[in-house]
Amino acid sequence: MKPTQACRPENLHYLKMLARQYPTVQAASTEIINLQAILNLPKGTEHFVSDVHGEYEAFLHILNSASGVVREKLDDLFAATVSKAERDQLATLIYYPKEKLEEIQRETPDMREWYRITFHRLIEICRLVSSKYTRSKVRKAMPREYAYIIDEMLHTHYEDNDKRDYYENIISTIIDTGRASNFLVQLCELIKRLAVDHLHVVGDIFDRGPRADIILDSLLDYHSVDIQWGNHDVLWMGAASGSRTLVATVLANSLRYNNLEVIETGYGISLRPLSVFANEVYRDTDVSRFSVKLTGEEAERYTEKDKLLSARMYKAITMILFKLEGQKILRNPDFGMADRLLLDKIDYESRTVTVDGRAYPMLDTDFPTVNPADPYALTPEEEILIHQLTLSFLHSEKLQRHVRFLYSKGSLYKIFNGNLLFHGCIPMAADGSLLSFPVNGGRLSGKAFLDYADLAARRAYYSAPGSAERAAGMDFLWFLWAGRNSPIFGRDRMTTFERRFLADESTWTEPKNVYYQLYNDPEICEALLREFGLEGPHCHIINGHVPVKSKKGESPMKGGGRLLVIDGGFCKAYQQTTGIAGYTLIYNSACYRLVSHEPFVGRAEAIRTSQDIASTSVVFERLESRLKIAGTDVGRQLQEQIDDLMALLLAYRSGAIAEDHKEY
Repeated sequence: MKPTQACRPENLHYLKMLARQYPTVQAASTEIINLQAILNLPKGTEHFVSDVHGEYEAFLHILNSASGVVREKLDDLFAATVSKAERDQLATLIYYPKEKLEEIQRETPDMREWYRITFHRLIEICRLVSSKYTRSKVRKAMPREYAYIIDEMLHTHYEDNDKRDYYENIISTIIDTGRASNFLVQLCELIKRLAVDHLHVVGDIFDRGPRADIILDSLLDYHSVDIQWGNHDVLWMGAASGSRTLVATVLANSLRYNNLEVIETGYGISLRPLSVFANEVYRDTDVSRFSVKLTGEEAERYTEKDKLLSARMYKAITMILFKLEGQKILRNPDFGMADRLLLDKIDYESRTVTVDGRAYPMLDTDFPTVNPADPYALTPEEEILIHQLTLSFLHSEKLQRHVRFLYSKGSLYKIFNGNLLFHGCIPMAADGSLLSFPVNGGRLSGKAFLDYADLAARRAYYSAPGSAERAAGMDFLWFLWAGRNSPIFGRDRMTTFERRFLADESTWTEPKNVYYQLYNDPEICEALLREFGLEGPHCHIINGHVPVKSKKGESPMKGGGRLLVIDGGFCKAYQQTTGIAGYTLIYNSACYRLVSHEPFVGRAEAIRTSQDIASTSVVFERLESRLKIAGTDVGRQLQEQIDDLMALLLAYRSGAIAEDHKEY
């Protein structure tokens, strides 16, 4: 509130509560001084990543290196005094302190001297990355057992002879007491913690890569993070909420790409019920259209019996999926997807299916569980199976913990420091207008629809089990995953049926929403930013979802630099298409920097050879002056606190509220 409003009766109640925390003029004044000092510090570094798709080794390396920020600081300090090989080793030590230290200990005869030199260098890096924070914030980030020691070392002036001896004595004592390795690990973790102030994950943590659960474990421990849900995240959120359709989808996707490690090892979900069912019901069925994708060593490791079982399981769960999807479409006419009901369009005599009014020959009509008279009804055995599998997702403690985290730290979109972040698209019509969707008898578009969709997604998880609200929420999560022009799917249709059963590849296309053409127009981007209340020269839309085909010359910058697509192929499955291994974005107090990455050699090789991900960094936008915290969202919140405290001071000085010196 404005200080001049302090003595209004409606504000005194709030100020009296604030006075409990700051009971005197001195206490309030001190806090104002502290907050004002913070406002004048440089803005912290933001790190943006997207479409990680379970590639945990590459993701953790990007996270540890802060997309090159750590290496940049290291080179700034030591390029003229330390060899490149030593800088490579030091960078790898910071990224993987425990593992790299074990290797160094095996190869280094005089660890005492190595520790002494390395501690000096690490403290210098730590001093540099901590320079934009208050001493209090840095102290809070320090490991508790070494906070006093690190604080002393960071603020010791080495040119003072007495202080130099003091500094060297601290290092000697750490080594002599056998705490050197532990201290080094904690110091490296602190450097990484201070290199990035906030992390944005712009969707799609799950699917394709091997271990999304390891990525989420790392995010659970990350100091400051937000997540914009991607379509693959919503898929798993729905499965964890108890949606049978999305459980079937998760399993079908995982079987298709032989990506079962995250299900069985990561989340402890047994697929035995599905394998038993598939071997019994689909034993004499044609499953040639459901051969699982195997590459390299996998293809050699799997026996023909294993491959046959996987194909049977894949076909069994896919047929259950088609039935459950049909039930959802029939239950939700507002989704406008009746044309995607295809099981009832099959003519078994002519072996054709009618899609969009045209009959196509089918490659497979061997469906032992489909009743042509009631094609969307599950058999009793299928009912039992999908119930068992859904319970396994509901009872996976680790999956439930991860999904609660996605709900608490995530949303469909986020506005942060002048940027609009979302995974997919803002659905649009061909004329550039916002596409509207039917909601509760009316129609919503743009921001209003995304706000509604975010709330509906939360009802799927938090509404009472068995309630109509929860059921409707789970249906809506499926719409977000695969619905026509959903803001995180962004396509007209998902053609899984056609890809499995039709030879005519023209039916496989999944037309993108026109947003993906219109976003090349700066005026369209600016109009979308205004829809979300953003205007100004340094406001951007930051997207993931659609891989940027860099090898074909496509740029991640759209709309004259107003929109950035940072999905460049993090997932190995997409790298042949994109030509690189992902984009990330760095936004610090001076500039925006887009970083493109080459494929990662793997954690073990990176540690052994001190090899970093080869990256190219491009500054595409500089700020007119160094941005301070005062110009950020946090700064605006701090200014509101300052205004409230100034109002409290005025209330103290006017006598409207009495000081309480005893409490203070």
